[in-house]
Amino acid sequence: MISIRQVHPVFVGEVSGADLRQPLSKADVAAIEAGMDRYAVLIFRDQNITDDQQMAFTQNFGEIENAKGGNITKDNEYRLKKGMVDVSNLDKDGKPLPRDDRRRMFNLGNRLWHSDSSFRAKPAKYSILSARTVASQGGNTEFADMRAAYDTLDDATRASIEDLVCEHSLIYSRGSMGFSDLTEDEKAMMKPVRQRLVRTHPVTGRKSLYLSSHAGTILGWPDPEAKAFLMDLTEAATQREFVHSHKWRVGDLVMWDNRQTMHRARPFPHDEPRDVRRTTLMGDAPTVAQQAA
Repeated sequence: MISIRQVHPVFVGEVSGADLRQPLSKADVAAIEAGMDRYAVLIFRDQNITDDQQMAFTQNFGEIENAKGGNITKDNEYRLKKGMVDVSNLDKDGKPLPRDDRRRMFNLGNRLWHSDSSFRAKPAKYSILSARTVASQGGNTEFADMRAAYDTLDDATRASIEDLVCEHSLIYSRGSMGFSDLTEDEKAMMKPVRQRLVRTHPVTGRKSLYLSSHAGTILGWPDPEAKAFLMDLTEAATQREFVHSHKWRVGDLVMWDNRQTMHRARPFPHDEPRDVRRTTLMGDAPTVAQQAA
């Protein structure tokens, strides 16, 4: 029987009683979904699963998102099967990418606070990350609870942001790090999409900030003012009281709700292999109507 204990004062649960190598019962799926609604981040220890088992577990909760458009890796450079997102630092031969490799530099954007696939018109629901090989030091993943962050805002701020709409794109997040080496095809693939700044959870009704490094401007605002405002809001939303840092062990699987949290990767020795593999659940609908093409 699945049980969940809270491991952070405001969110994050650790699950026991689950073997994700095996098919889940309807009761187990319901318990995990209820845990996600409550905690927003769930940790499963000692889950030494295969890619097929990870995808089968993911599909209990919806449809796996197509990863196309979320990176600059070429088709002949992929090392994992369709349905798996490679967030490791490894090339097709399993060796760490050189420090100046274009793919590695692009992926350094994962060290910024973000919500997975907020750059898609229909943003992601859950992300599920499995640790196959971990670095000797560093490499933690930090999570921030955007519900708790919203709750601490004063009434005037809540009222002022309620109807704001931002534009999200990988161009914004990577550009903020100095990575602008994109081809015209890549720029077209990363065309900005619109997202609400405040989201309401469809089950619990709780409101949360929908922030991400992918957010580059606010509709109707001058760009410098919008960027400064989003930076201030992100700083307030990622104070230590709202953040949990997960130290990875081989066999860990962590599941989080992108609608209610942000996360970021932390540095680790670049020449050490770190093999972590993600499956991402497609969201239900856009947060706001998209601009006509």
